[in-house]
Amino acid sequence: QVQLVESGGGLVQPGGSLRLSCAASGRLFKINDMAWYRQAPGKQRELVARIPSGASTNYADSVKGRFTISRDNAKNTVYLQMNSLKPEDSAVYYCNRYQLATHYWGQGTQVTVSS
Repeated sequence: QVQLVESGGGLVQPGGSLRLSCAASGRLFKINDMAWYRQAPGKQRELVARIPSGASTNYADSVKGRFTISRDNAKNTVYLQMNSLKPEDSAVYYCNRYQLATHYWGQGTQVTVSS
């Protein structure tokens, strides 16, 4: 079993920044994908950014140039640096890990962008 614990969400003004973290623990496999998804009220969950082990990152068009995903394999942690935040970025952000054909999810962290 794999556990994912997110942190770093909160309330921020438009144009501000937040950094989300997700620490993985449990039965971790070296080859894996880490990703951030988000879900706003009344909308489907969408992929925000993805960082496979040993491969390049990819981003949703709506966050390119503003968000950066990174990982620290020694700490089994993935980060999402979010800059120039907009009200439409408000959502619950979920950490995701994919390994051995199984998806694991964190509990989610709320990000609210409002003045």
